[in-house]
Amino acid sequence: MYPAGPLYQHPQPNPSPIEGEGLQATHLLRLLTWLSPAFPVGAFAYSHGLEQAIRDGAVTDQHGLANWISALVTHGSAWTDAVLFRAAWAAPDDAALDELAELAEALAPALERRRETLSQGEAFSAAVRPWLDLPALPYPVAVGATAGRLDIPAAAALTAWLHAFCANLVSVAVRVVPLGQTQGVATIAALEPVILAAAARGACSTLDNLGSASMLSDIAAMRHETLQPRLFIS
Repeated sequence: MYPAGPLYQHPQPNPSPIEGEGLQATHLLRLLTWLSPAFPVGAFAYSHGLEQAIRDGAVTDQHGLANWISALVTHGSAWTDAVLFRAAWAAPDDAALDELAELAEALAPALERRRETLSQGEAFSAAVRPWLDLPALPYPVAVGATAGRLDIPAAAALTAWLHAFCANLVSVAVRVVPLGQTQGVATIAALEPVILAAAARGACSTLDNLGSASMLSDIAAMRHETLQPRLFIS
């Protein structure tokens, strides 16, 4: 589950996947709004199974947290969501979105993961109506479809999406491990090259690239269903 080699090294300067893709100030502003912790989707209430992993001792410090999140982004549930996001971004019509919604729901490996994606997606679809009238869809499908229909470049949208995913899990760890806020920020900084690489890869993906190999995280999500006491819904 964990990537090999040290994670904490100064990121080398690499071209951002959003360079040269026509990202407008309006696009950036909308991504900052939709994927802000203040946008009313309730992301703060979900740990994606991380609370269980912390309770089990699988994540105990800053380095373990970064490795856990990196694995999810590289070949886990966050990568699966990135592929679904890209497919929704390119979906030609509502019928294609309906098929993606069914697929996203079927791919949820645990009851709480299903609730997490459906509840946040429904809340996002309701909150984004000042920009776009969208039916209730699983979270990555809803955000991907919104970005695509409003002509926001896929790589830029995926970069923002994956950053929001990582930042939310770091926030969970800051509260539960606990980690200091300075360590939390350092974790996000360490994940920058992971996020950028996944966003660039996801922007070129198709449904043939779907696949997840983060079994420890999936098991943690299943076990969290009976965890007591707990702070998070998932």
